[in-house]
Amino acid sequence: MNTTESIVSKVWSFCHTLRDDGVSYGDYLEQLTYLLFLKMADEYSQIYNKDVGIPAEYSWKSLTSLKGADLEAHYVNLLRALGQQKGMIGQIFSKSQNQIQDPAKLYKIIHMIDEENWVTMGADVKGDIYEGLLEKNAEDVKSGAGQYFTPRALIRAMVECIRPEPLKTIADPACGTGGFFLAAYDFLTSNYNLDKEQKKFLKKETFYGNEIVANARRLGLMNMFLHNIGEITEEPTISSKDALTSDTGARYDYVLTNPPFGKKSSITITNGSGKQDKEDLRYNRQDFWATTSNKQLNFVQHVRTMLKSTGQAAVVVPDNVLFEGGAGETVRKKLLENTDLHTILRLPTGIFYAQGVKANVIFFDNKPASKEPWTREVWFYDLRTNVHFTKKRNQMTYEHLKDFVSCYNPQNPHKRTETWSEDNPDGRWRKFTYDEIVTRDKTSLDIFWIRDENLADLDNLPDPDVLAEEIMENLEAGVESFKQVVKSLNGQ
Repeated sequence: MNTTESIVSKVWSFCHTLRDDGVSYGDYLEQLTYLLFLKMADEYSQIYNKDVGIPAEYSWKSLTSLKGADLEAHYVNLLRALGQQKGMIGQIFSKSQNQIQDPAKLYKIIHMIDEENWVTMGADVKGDIYEGLLEKNAEDVKSGAGQYFTPRALIRAMVECIRPEPLKTIADPACGTGGFFLAAYDFLTSNYNLDKEQKKFLKKETFYGNEIVANARRLGLMNMFLHNIGEITEEPTISSKDALTSDTGARYDYVLTNPPFGKKSSITITNGSGKQDKEDLRYNRQDFWATTSNKQLNFVQHVRTMLKSTGQAAVVVPDNVLFEGGAGETVRKKLLENTDLHTILRLPTGIFYAQGVKANVIFFDNKPASKEPWTREVWFYDLRTNVHFTKKRNQMTYEHLKDFVSCYNPQNPHKRTETWSEDNPDGRWRKFTYDEIVTRDKTSLDIFWIRDENLADLDNLPDPDVLAEEIMENLEAGVESFKQVVKSLNGQ
């Protein structure tokens, strides 16, 4: 059997041919998703003698027997028809369109996929192949796909800190391509000898998510399916609804999420004269501590609502969540009072595909109602000061996060030791008491203590190539910000 790398290389190399026809990485990956799903559904129906819900006239065999204009016309009809089906099939093919206009190239992709037996591959092999393709797609800055892709090294570290257990539920209200689910799945299968009941629960009842972007949801569903999560004939557990709209009443043991970057939620309003305007979207929810158009603060509040009274959360948030006044201060105070907000990881720049992002991971445990604040102390790990990563030459790996995981002490988080001291002022692991934090201006959690070498010593700057790449990333971030401003001014 081919190795994972060779199959990824083979599947991906064909993209370069399509790029000449104006087909983006994302469009190619989308078409691969449709075709892979059909091929695997065909294999399932044969191996298990099972009706998978795909009408015979739109089966995999209906594609492999056609060429030229007939193939193109049939493929267009197939996508439209399957998008109207129920269950996972309808979700995978929702709003699907053919982006490959050359029938000869479509024929070649179909037969490339037909050469492999996908169902008999191990879930880890199939999953690694698809994850490899998703990562390559995220690297395509122009497509914007990177905003749905959280660095896998960071996801792994977050999961290892939370340490999910079998027969417990895991949710992500902005699940993108499903990275947190897959890392949790790998953790559970690697660290526990699961029995039959636990395996069934893991496959069908563990993971729940929301993703409002149809393409990202499609890729997420396929990613999970390739990792043996969910059933081809059943309703998927990833909803297309906006998670922030309401409290569904569902409560989960763990929430791991990286909500979308971008500060405000907005909707487009068309007035009587037909002119369109953007209007800030404020979710009027009784369970929220503060009403705000700040999307990040809304997600933090929503995550707290989603948790069982014993639930645990790890959430990626931008810096403004840690220091912003008004609703931000209200949310921070309530979080400190109503949950045990025990850990904050200050992330370095240059690790996200969305350029110029300054972010953190907040870890908190939900608690029942109490007169006294639940948070006694907050532990900070500063992985930002004097740390330089870029997405191309100097990528962050899991090795860079191992010290944080060790300091977090996942198996006994109540026994931690600071690495910071008066004698070691550059120690990255330091705690602050509840009283120290609430006396800060606006209850700010934006805390630094390590001396920034760039500010203190001009002779100690990073290498010129690292500086140049950081400058490029900041310039690209600035351009993207201006584009958003122009869009809002034009009412788009």
